[in-house]
Amino acid sequence: MSICARFSPDLARSTTLCAVDQTSTAYEAAADRLATAAPGTAQVAAADLIRLAVADGELRQPVTDTICQWLRGPAGSSGVAVEERRVVLGSLTDRLRAQEAPWQGVSVDLSGTTLVDADFSGCRLGGAVFADTRFHGTTVFDGVTFEDEVMFQRAVFYDDASFTEVRFGGDAEFGRVRFRGRADFTGAAFGGMAWFGRGTDTWWEDDEAWETVEEIDPAPWEELNEDDPDWPVAVLIEDYQDWEEGGDGARFAGDASFAGVRFDGPAWFYNARFGAAATFAGARFAGRVHLDQPSVDLCDAYWAGGTEDGESEWPLGWTVRSDGTGGNLVPDSSVAPYSQQLADPDPSIRSAGLGSLNQLGDDRPELRQRVVATLCSFLRIPVPFDLHAQGRTAEQTTLLRLRQQAQRLLAERLRPGPGQWKDMNLWLCGATLVELDFSGCEGGYAEFTGAQFHGTTRFDGSRFDRAAFTLDGSSGRATFHGDVLFGAEPPDGVVFHGTVTSRA
Repeated sequence: MSICARFSPDLARSTTLCAVDQTSTAYEAAADRLATAAPGTAQVAAADLIRLAVADGELRQPVTDTICQWLRGPAGSSGVAVEERRVVLGSLTDRLRAQEAPWQGVSVDLSGTTLVDADFSGCRLGGAVFADTRFHGTTVFDGVTFEDEVMFQRAVFYDDASFTEVRFGGDAEFGRVRFRGRADFTGAAFGGMAWFGRGTDTWWEDDEAWETVEEIDPAPWEELNEDDPDWPVAVLIEDYQDWEEGGDGARFAGDASFAGVRFDGPAWFYNARFGAAATFAGARFAGRVHLDQPSVDLCDAYWAGGTEDGESEWPLGWTVRSDGTGGNLVPDSSVAPYSQQLADPDPSIRSAGLGSLNQLGDDRPELRQRVVATLCSFLRIPVPFDLHAQGRTAEQTTLLRLRQQAQRLLAERLRPGPGQWKDMNLWLCGATLVELDFSGCEGGYAEFTGAQFHGTTRFDGSRFDRAAFTLDGSSGRATFHGDVLFGAEPPDGVVFHGTVTSRA
């Protein structure tokens, strides 16, 4: 008989309490060994923790939290350190996907950490936080089930990322996530909101999160041809009145597939940027949708007609063929001669598409704002090569010529004269603009937050009802990489790398 039981008035109760004390002591000791582990010994300490949690289900969440806390610590750059972190994470994910006695309902917080070749395939999780996480190597979430909310905001996937057949039970936040390789969500199901818009957290004034907001460390921007716009990581919840506010959305540098995805809630891709092919073929949308990028393929997609959260926006050239409530997404013959040419990989067809948009706006004044929005979205596509590199390939020269064609089309239609499209709003958040000449242009609201201006830029003689080059102060700031000429005082808070001339 143990000492604990010998002096207890209730033998059974005392034995249980003693066992709990012993388990707690063993857990605390193992947790301390992991926290203080010398390089190369952490995986042994993690294995000890795993064994304790296998034996006692009550320890599964605390053990997971402890391992995640260690992974959130400083990441060594040596091959040994990288491999050790991979093994420790693998020991945890093995339990989260185990065929026998898996750890169901456990949540993970790996925010701000660096993960290499992370493989969560087949895991079943409660919630998950991957905000500001750096994913290197191939990242796999195939077949994962998330029962609760998932937060990936501002994470960076430096290589390919696979989310095929993932089940998101709650909201899935991918705000301002940067996918530098391919992003594959084929067959995924979003049970709540699928958010690929702004990456800014919105908190109430008394939220405890404000106490540690300065500890949030987003990955360096380091995107080709772009200075860091310094997008905000958090604002007061009342600062944004609409889902459209807050700057840049998710950024897809490589091919993106949402083929066959089911969106049970809103699908929000406002200000998301697709740098390559983006297919939503066969997708099913139930709620509000904002997906107006001209490169998107919606073949065989279906919208159920949900308008509870507001009206939906589709790319120009696509429309819903109503079946009474919703309907299939089909090519919109009413906007001929434009027929989604900007999604074609052939540069000559895209050039013809720009001409078709010009003609469409001239002939159909009621469509001019949509045409302008489509041109802006085209210019928001990231440039896939270094604009400052010496010597360009024929393909790069052609791509740049297409972008400048779109810029000229906008400028010509914004200048006073017989062909002017009056009172147009411009949405060029995060756009890359090369040798932009908006001299003498007029319009309504012009958004240039986070925009990157290369070469010589001209705004002399231009008049907009309101123009924004930052979100607030220097947050979300635009950058002028070359010389710029203004007709008024230069905007505050932006970055100038060249000569600034004002004719105010």
